[in-house]
Amino acid sequence: MALPERLARIVDVFRSSPREFRVEALLDFSKRLPPLPPQLADHREEFERVPECQTPFFLASRLEGDRVRLYFDAPPESPTVRGYAGILVAGLDGETPAAILDVDNDFYLNMGLEEVVTPLRLRGMGAIIARLKQQVGALVPG
Repeated sequence: MALPERLARIVDVFRSSPREFRVEALLDFSKRLPPLPPQLADHREEFERVPECQTPFFLASRLEGDRVRLYFDAPPESPTVRGYAGILVAGLDGETPAAILDVDNDFYLNMGLEEVVTPLRLRGMGAIIARLKQQVGALVPG
């Protein structure tokens, strides 16, 4: 399966970088995770929790025209999970539903994250993308 261009660039940068850079880049993406817009921040019921994730992680996706908008919420004290969410926003927000649905659930393994993240966190990352794809699939009629 092909990755959307922005996500493919992020994966390539991580894969080709030294371990230390991957840690720093993941932390940088955690700082870039956008805050929730006010219309969603006040409506927590619109978010779905990802129970398989060790960190309290919540997601919501919205279809705007033919593009998907992504919203994630994770506590600041969980920088690796927030970093992964930041990667998803940077790589997938604004893509078509088909492009998101075509992403492999384990695409992050091509980034070398198994060298910097625990296996438990990696399983959570897989659960996050799987849950996201379920939501996106439900946005598309048929």
